[in-house]
Parts: sequence; structure tokens; C-alpha cells
Amino acid sequence: MIPRYSLPKMSNVWTEENKFNTMLDVEIAACEAMSKLGKIPKEALHTIKTKARFNVERIKEIEKLTNHDVVAFIANLAENIGEDAKYVHMGLTSNDVLDTALSVLMQEAIDLLIEDVKVLLKALKKKARRYKVTVMIGRTHGIHAEPITFGLKMALFYDEFKRDLDRLKQARDVISVGKISGAVGTYAHIEPSVEELVCKKLGVKPAKISTQILQRDRHAQYLTTIAIVGSSLEKLATEIRHLQRTEVGEAQEYFSPTQKGSSAMPHKKNPITCERICGMARILRGNAQAELESITLWHERDISHSSVERVIIPDSTLLLDYMLHKMFEIIDKLVVCPEAMLRNLEKTKGVTFSQRVLLELIAKGLTRQEAYDIVQKCAMGLKEDDPDFKQIISNNGTVRRYLSQAEVEACFDLDFHLKYIDRIFNKVGI
Repeated sequence: MIPRYSLPKMSNVWTEENKFNTMLDVEIAACEAMSKLGKIPKEALHTIKTKARFNVERIKEIEKLTNHDVVAFIANLAENIGEDAKYVHMGLTSNDVLDTALSVLMQEAIDLLIEDVKVLLKALKKKARRYKVTVMIGRTHGIHAEPITFGLKMALFYDEFKRDLDRLKQARDVISVGKISGAVGTYAHIEPSVEELVCKKLGVKPAKISTQILQRDRHAQYLTTIAIVGSSLEKLATEIRHLQRTEVGEAQEYFSPTQKGSSAMPHKKNPITCERICGMARILRGNAQAELESITLWHERDISHSSVERVIIPDSTLLLDYMLHKMFEIIDKLVVCPEAMLRNLEKTKGVTFSQRVLLELIAKGLTRQEAYDIVQKCAMGLKEDDPDFKQIISNNGTVRRYLSQAEVEACFDLDFHLKYIDRIFNKVGI
């Protein structure tokens, strides 16, 4: 098994303790910037940095009276700091603290998601290499089409999750922005240099322009990116679910010796984790829609986005983190059945080589329509008790006027369909 990375858990990012700690980082950074401008005495800054403490339960008690979380937070800091608390939050509005802190938290969360995708990519690459030439039938519309390999199927998903990785990195850049610009973004009571210093210390960029808040197109891109990654996971999970069907049986989720598939039917092995991932992807898309609707706010800000984001941002990052962990486990332990793949490939008795026959007949001088009609008639006329499609073709007088037996045999060469696998893998980077 590929080892997991060692980073803080996603749940730790969204604790109230971490939220208030990050808000305190913003307040302290603002005080430091103000002190550099001579607005806060150095002695007061020292007191603030030494004594600034908070207690989550105490904040909640104060909030019952104030009905305002940031006011309660500042009041709790003041109880610990004393007289110099008058310099805390000076010239700031609540969302200078909240939005900048939220950006930092969203950075922390997406960093974990980026690492999750990197781990999944390693698992997909490993499977793609292992099954590079494991032949199976490719399907379009759920119907047998032409031969591919299971490695190609895994390589396709590897390439998609590389794009997802790029999307997450771009979303990280878009959300890595803070604002310390006051009640309507005019810096009326605080100088722009304070914003620059605070943002630099916290590892985000200052917004070029803001209102009372950072604009929510940033958060919408973040959540739609999460939804896209979730949809990629759903796509992969759906593929595995199809492959695990009894009638297919080409791959399946690992089923432990103590696992039970059904309370009523002891024989059952169900793709339950893949189904769970598919369900969760719907939640991610719903959350993304909610954030898209939060882009439109009244004038310089209303509060309709706030209650939504307190739910959907932590929930979406937590869900995607869980889904990526689970998909890694699925791919890492995936049970692949090459024998079933071969059986299924042979089930349609060689009709999946029909295009090769069609093209060879065209090369011999037939029109496309003439060749198509001949080959289709042979394919559609194949009965259950007939030997195979190659025999039908070999016995067709019209075909044999144009193709020798050796040329017919060549049409059913499996390696013909695999000749560019190395080239595809090189393009994908596996």
C-alpha cells in the first residue's frame, strides 16, 4: 500500500479553536502593522501579544448577549488584555477579520485536498502500469465496441485527476486573498499598508479591491472546483460499479473476510463505497450551486452568504477529503479479473473486429456503403450456435472475392488494437 502523507486532519482545520486562532492571527498582525505606523504604542503591542487569549466557551456566553460572534470574540480578548485592548480591531470591520481568516482556513483545507489527489494519482499510475496490456472489451453505450486494456482505462482516470490537481492549485491561488479595507472597502479608517502587511504575514495576497467582504466569485470557484473533483470521483466510482455487476465481473471493490454484503443474502458483494462516493458527489454539486448563488449580494454586502458558507465550505472540504481517501483505498485494493475480461471479450464471438474488416474491404475498392452493408449483414446474422464472426466472414463469398484467408485472419489480430498503447502512456506521462 502507498503510504499516507503526514499532515493535519481536515477536521482540525474547521474546529472553532482553529477558527478563532486564525482570527487572532489577523488581529495581532493588524496591531503589528498599526504599531509600525505609530498608531499603537510598542508597549501596548507587547501587552496585546502577550495577553491576547480567548476561550471558546466564554465567547459563546458573550455571544448570547451580543448576538454577534466577532464582537463576542473581541470582548473576550479584552477581558484578558485589559486597558490596551482598545487598540485591538482599531479601524477594522468584522469581515476584515472573518474573510481574511476564512481565506487562510480555505488554504489549509485545499492543501490537504491537493495532497489527497497526489496520493490517488500514485495509486492510479500503479494500476495503469500493472494492467497496461491486460486486454478487455471497450464499451460505448454499454455495448461491446472494440478491444482496449484495463491499463488504458486507469490511464484515462490518471490524466483526468492530473487536471483536477491543476484545478485545485488554481482554486488555491484564487482564494489566497485577504482584505483589511474597512466597512465598505475604502480604507477610510485604516491605511492600505496595514492590509499589505497583514496579508503578507498570513501568506495571502491583498485584494486589489473589495467591499466589506471579499467577492464571492472566488469562493464559488473554490467550491465548483471541489464539485468537479467530486464528479471525477463519481465517474471513476460508477465505472467500477459497472465492472462489478454480476453479468460483467471484471473488477470489484475489495471485500474483507469479515465483511457482510446483505442482512438477508449471504452471497452478496456490493460496491457500497463506490455508491457512497456517487451519493456524496451530489452533495458537493449542491453546495457549489449554493455558493454560486452567493456571488450576488446587495450593494457592498449583505449577510445572505454567511450562514450558507458556515455549512458548505467546511462540509465540502471534509466530504471531498473523505471521498479521496476512500477512492485511494478502493484503487489500491481493487480486485481485477483478467480472466473475466477475456471471457467477456470473447462473448460476442469476434464481431468487435468488424471495423477492421470494413476498412480492409474499402481498401480493396468497395464503396463504404457497400462494405458496410456486407459486414453488417454478417455481424447481424451471427447466431448463438454459429462458431464465430471470423468464420462467418471467411465463408462469405462476397468478402472472399476481395480478401484472402490470410487477410481475413489479419483482421482479427488483437495486437492491431494495442499498437499505440506505449505512445498513449507516454503522452499521459505514465
